Amino acid sequence: MKFPDNIKVFGDINFRGTCAEESLEQITFFNQLRRTYPDTWGLIAIHPRNEGKKGFRQVVREKAEGMTPGAADIIIPGNPTFVCEMKRRDHTKSKWQDKQLEYLNAAQEKGAFVCIALGANAAFLAFQQYLAGRNETE
Repeated sequence: MKFPDNIKVFGDINFRGTCAEESLEQITFFNQLRRTYPDTWGLIAIHPRNEGKKGFRQVVREKAEGMTPGAADIIIPGNPTFVCEMKRRDHTKSKWQDKQLEYLNAAQEKGAFVCIALGANAAFLAFQQYLAGRNETE
């Protein structure tokens, strides 16, 4: 998997080996976020469900309902918005889905804090850096 030069990657890009599936890493991240910030960030963080193979009708319906192809795995509204695409800790076991890079670039162009995280720990580290940039210690 090749990473774009303009988006910060959190995690060890040289790690190779056994690692959890991306969905388990997302569960871990959201559990940690909600445990750490139950009354603030944990209330508003979302994971848009964009994964999986879909038929033509399902794609058309989801787009009409407001689904955005390529939306990142973790979106936390704020000023700026936190936008994080999560991949497996061993990123060679991950791949880019259709429109993900376009989404990340568009979000970054509009001023969001955009990153790629290799696993839950890396995503939480990215979020901590996001908070530090906002001068928050919540």
